[in-house]
Amino acid sequence: MTTSTRLRTGAQPLRPADAIRVMLIDDSLTVRTIFKRMIESDPQMEIAGTASSAERGIAQLADADADVVLLDLEMPGMGGLEALPQILRAAPSAQVMVVSSLTDDGAEATIEALSRGAADTMLKPRPGGFNDEYRSLLLDKVRALGTQNNAGDAEPANTSSGAARVAAVPQQHRRTKHPEVLAIGASTGGIHALNILLRQLPKEFDLPILITQHLPSSFIPVFARQIEVASGRTTRIAEDGTEIDRGEIAIATGHGHMIVRRVGDSLVTRISADPSISGCLPSVDPMLSSLTEACNGHAIAVILSGMGRDGFDGASALSAAGGTIWAQDADTSAVWGMPGAVTKGGLTSYVASPEALGAAMVSEFIKSWKPARDQASS
Repeated sequence: MTTSTRLRTGAQPLRPADAIRVMLIDDSLTVRTIFKRMIESDPQMEIAGTASSAERGIAQLADADADVVLLDLEMPGMGGLEALPQILRAAPSAQVMVVSSLTDDGAEATIEALSRGAADTMLKPRPGGFNDEYRSLLLDKVRALGTQNNAGDAEPANTSSGAARVAAVPQQHRRTKHPEVLAIGASTGGIHALNILLRQLPKEFDLPILITQHLPSSFIPVFARQIEVASGRTTRIAEDGTEIDRGEIAIATGHGHMIVRRVGDSLVTRISADPSISGCLPSVDPMLSSLTEACNGHAIAVILSGMGRDGFDGASALSAAGGTIWAQDADTSAVWGMPGAVTKGGLTSYVASPEALGAAMVSEFIKSWKPARDQASS
């Protein structure tokens, strides 16, 4: 029987042994059916199971061996947000993507899910919105999340997937400048990592913190409030002319890149909408590149989980100016694209889990950076 005959009669083509296995948890039969067809249209993916409730999904995950879980938030009985911790325990190696109609109007629930360990989010479209463009975006996201588990690498879909995965490396001794600013860039899976890292930093760690996280503009105010609670620090959205203060956090808006300029003795933020190399808005690259000039390289950048290579060019410029580059390791990243790029590029002096990055940040600040700063100011 030919392939075309098998497809016409409804038989599914054979899947490779390393196919990405996807679990669907959604109370809508229509949505489950549409997603199932989309997933099965990719020969590198297969359905691990479907469930009409969170309770049934959790029960199935004990035996489903899923790589990616597509999770609705608003369901009868146990909601997706309540179920998320149990899903992560039932399938610790799986990545969870929130696919819900709440991701637009219910940004609070979505950001909370991302902070609790969901790796990514995608809006469930209105009827008629399940088109080819939506299917392509969905499969790209599933591929990025599932590849991390199956192939040991998390390069974007248009790059080689056979590159060797780089293990966590210890801190290397290299001549870097004492930082005035901590700048953090993150994307897919980055919100969870960011929460973990920030909780490691005590009040005495008073470097100003700049954050560029890939998120829609409508999510940024909710994200800023969530970060303020998690960090215990005053957190502001970096508008044009926002002054960067010690001990506070400035977050890039969703409608422009955050860039830093020196005005007298102060550092202030500006917003740029110029196209970025990565195509992201906001992009990590402009933030890091601007620190190269504004701080003369006196900055430390941390690149957390994320798809693609955003941050690589900015980190290259900052490193060349004497800045310090750290990155999240592959084992704890939802997608090791962004941190993997700077690591493989030889820019990093430390690659570790978010917990270890935070602990090392405190250790370095207390033992080295803070005494040097105090001596310089005396």
